[in-house]
Amino acid sequence: MKVIVAGAGLGGLCLAGALRRAGIEVAVHERDPALNTRRQGYRLHLGETAIQALTAVLPPDRWEEFLATAHVPRPRFVRLDPALKVLDVVEMGHHGRHLAVDRETLRRALLAEVEDAVTFGRRLTAFDARPDGVTALFADGSTATGDVLVGADGVNSAVRRQYLPHARVVATGLVQLYGKIPHGLADDMGNVFTAISGSGHRVVGVAPTRDYTTFSFSARAEDLPAGLAELSQERLRVMVLDMTPGWHPRVHEMIARWTEVFPLELRTSVPVPAWPTTRVTLLGDAVHAMSPAAGAGAGIALRDATALAAALARGGDPLDALRAYEGEMVEYGFAAVRDSAANGARFLGQDPLPGLLGPAHSPGGRRGMPAR
Repeated sequence: MKVIVAGAGLGGLCLAGALRRAGIEVAVHERDPALNTRRQGYRLHLGETAIQALTAVLPPDRWEEFLATAHVPRPRFVRLDPALKVLDVVEMGHHGRHLAVDRETLRRALLAEVEDAVTFGRRLTAFDARPDGVTALFADGSTATGDVLVGADGVNSAVRRQYLPHARVVATGLVQLYGKIPHGLADDMGNVFTAISGSGHRVVGVAPTRDYTTFSFSARAEDLPAGLAELSQERLRVMVLDMTPGWHPRVHEMIARWTEVFPLELRTSVPVPAWPTTRVTLLGDAVHAMSPAAGAGAGIALRDATALAAALARGGDPLDALRAYEGEMVEYGFAAVRDSAANGARFLGQDPLPGLLGPAHSPGGRRGMPAR
């Protein structure tokens, strides 16, 4: 069996590693020219599900090497007001282990296991699925043929656009500015996540890693100017200072020392019913992108990867394996989307999640299927 994977993000690389350990041939095609081409965020929260997935994929020495770069936060979510008075504390210790890690460090650890199977700078544009196999077509005119195609190509997935054109990704109404601050500014905020919530749905997020602390600011999109990506770091800092009048001086000191800041529109998938299984499937943000409000996106993508690899490793008809995987993934993946949206609405001012949509038609596998 040969599996073609579109996308070398966390889910795609974890899947490739798990397939290789199961003795299944895999080829990964990534549209970006290099691993660190785009800024996608810094710190990731990994809960028990993600940790189990990684320990199943990474060899013990690689896992120990990666673990040495991780931070173990206090297992709780804390919400403060702008004067830094405690509003809520949610204990998370009963959910198992928690790690705070650097996204790029984790991607490099996963890539190291399958680097010879990954081709960068190859963007999938379409696919042609047949009863006996599937061919991926790339922007450079090249093709790749295998038994299964996995769309692990993120929130803007080209595979999803062709395969499930009725599956929507919508704006949450929020924009978040991500960046870093020095550790010492938040020594007492070493939780899984600390949110500082002000009026007008303006929220600061603080979360440490081993080497730095992430600092984010989210607000309603209509309260922010257009062209954020073109603003200088200094302009972004001044803008956020102006949007947090009267907040605690410590918060303003964090903003003043905020670096490597970039904006990101927060989006979410809209859950759809299960679809008829073919030789094409999806994982991670390509199928169930979610608000960051539950800190679950990375863990769910890693769970997808190991679940899909385990299903394929059982042998037999690939369609049976994909059907079993999708049956579970649709349930837990979209449950996480709903939980994240509920948290986002409660804590960040996110728009409510639109209602469940039915498919416009069955999944398409032929070239030329309309994409949008």
